[in-house]
Amino acid sequence: MSATGIEAGRDDTAQTAGASVLKHDRRKKLLAAMAASELDAVVLVPGANFRFLTGGVFPLRERPTLLVVTADGDAFAIVPGLEEPSWQKLSIEADVALWTDAEGYGPAFRRMFAGDWSGRRVGVEGQLMRAFELMALEACVPGAAVIDAHEEISTIRLAKDPDEIAALRRAIALTEAALAETIRHVRVDMSEREIQTRLLMESMATGSEGLAFPPTVAGGPNSAMSHAKAGDYRLQRGDVLLFDFGLAWEGYRADITRTFFVGDAAAADLDLYRVVQEANELGRRSARPGLAAGTLDEIVTGFLKGSAYADQVRHRTGHGLGLEIHEDPYIQRGVARALQAGNVFTIEPGLYMPHRIGIRIEDDMLVTESGAESLTSFPRDPVVLG
Repeated sequence: MSATGIEAGRDDTAQTAGASVLKHDRRKKLLAAMAASELDAVVLVPGANFRFLTGGVFPLRERPTLLVVTADGDAFAIVPGLEEPSWQKLSIEADVALWTDAEGYGPAFRRMFAGDWSGRRVGVEGQLMRAFELMALEACVPGAAVIDAHEEISTIRLAKDPDEIAALRRAIALTEAALAETIRHVRVDMSEREIQTRLLMESMATGSEGLAFPPTVAGGPNSAMSHAKAGDYRLQRGDVLLFDFGLAWEGYRADITRTFFVGDAAAADLDLYRVVQEANELGRRSARPGLAAGTLDEIVTGFLKGSAYADQVRHRTGHGLGLEIHEDPYIQRGVARALQAGNVFTIEPGLYMPHRIGIRIEDDMLVTESGAESLTSFPRDPVVLG
């Protein structure tokens, strides 16, 4: 388990929603992505794409486990014999080559990649596949071109279906409930660590799958650090308190940031807050199908750059959200990909004055056929706690 004890996606046994690999629209999405990239096969390791296609969670450990899908829709897998019972629970329709520690995984690779692969294009998940798995693959498919196709493969998860959206709504609702209950207990002189402990207690009480990612609980000057860790800093009157936090449901992850004032709010800090709030509202209002992701970032970041706080801008507007906490589409300048119905991503403008204060307001957005909907509904107006 994680240090907090409730991190999502870290189960020791395989889980399944009863699905088998390459069914219905998800099968079509993968094969279409492979055809568009002229791939003869893709090789997946346990992770988001694996779960999306199979409906199951399988642990990624030191023993290599691979799922291979060919352009004609066939599937085969390389699985450690030790994990055979867990693999069988997934009910995946695939030929399986089991291997033992005594023989090593090399023979299983060679068995499954038997035949002539010369000139074939094999796509791998470059951000997930480990070096030893890649080296074994290259050694066992001589003549094939092994290509980093992480982005191409991940396009199958760009447009969320109704079940995925329902899971995201549930994850977000649980996240907002835990945050609402936590802030009721915040007082001057509490430490970040004490507040985080309360947040974790409230998170466990929701019945969620666990944390979507390690949370940020940052008070006072620490709020100016984009990904600060909770420590011994004790809140002072007039500080801000920033939460960046999310829970998971059925593998789908919420991500919300809210910044509060503690005890009092100085006029200058409220002005900084209002600028971020306006940028957040502008981003939510501007999101729509057909708009380039990079253009949406230009709208939001351009607003911040045009304010009196241009020097306090540090990061892009947002990122995609789903089975991974960061995935496509990235709301970042230079990204030409047009937003489409079913995309889910964050709008999270922020301004940061080093060693003094940071303000960020983050919402989770769903692109619809005619515009966009904020899946998060937690209040955005400035709030003084305690």
